[in-house]
Amino acid sequence: MSINYIQLLKDGAIGVMPTDTIYGLLGLALDKKTVQRIYRVRKRNPKKPAIVLIKSLNDLRVFGIKLNSKTKKILSNIWPGKISVILLCRNKKYPYLHRGTNTLAIRFPKDKQLIKILKETGPLLAPSANIEGSPHSLSIKDAKKYFGNKVFPEPNRLIDFYIDKGILNGKPSTLISINNGRVIVLRQGSVRIKL
Repeated sequence: MSINYIQLLKDGAIGVMPTDTIYGLLGLALDKKTVQRIYRVRKRNPKKPAIVLIKSLNDLRVFGIKLNSKTKKILSNIWPGKISVILLCRNKKYPYLHRGTNTLAIRFPKDKQLIKILKETGPLLAPSANIEGSPHSLSIKDAKKYFGNKVFPEPNRLIDFYIDKGILNGKPSTLISINNGRVIVLRQGSVRIKL
């Protein structure tokens, strides 16, 4: 019997699954308890926002993110794709996401399977599947070294499910910010940006 992982995600579960770049530890971005659990399991720095995956530019409205014309133009050139963009988010509903920075790192992926999932679940928090500061997981075997073998419905599990797509040799997403129409590369990743 296969696990309905989309339903699990909608119910607040977290799981290791392939993204458009590498394996991520995914859960509902709009569920505070789920987000807190991801931070706890991953031992993530509580002051550091994580990447949020969206299914379309319209999802930015959910977070109250407003774009000026220069930023819109840049985003239309790079999205969908493997570039995560730090955008201003002053919405008072989401301090558990922006962690006091008033910014969110957002990615609109191109991967059709991932978009299909996002259409069902809504925005997903998606840090890489590893303990903070450790190498990212290239395989489910790597992820299980970090998070263990116990999955739903076993008690004392760290995460709820794994989706195995073999070895993913990709790089994390490229991370940028946009300042007054100028792109600033904070991390060169899957996509090489030349300035």
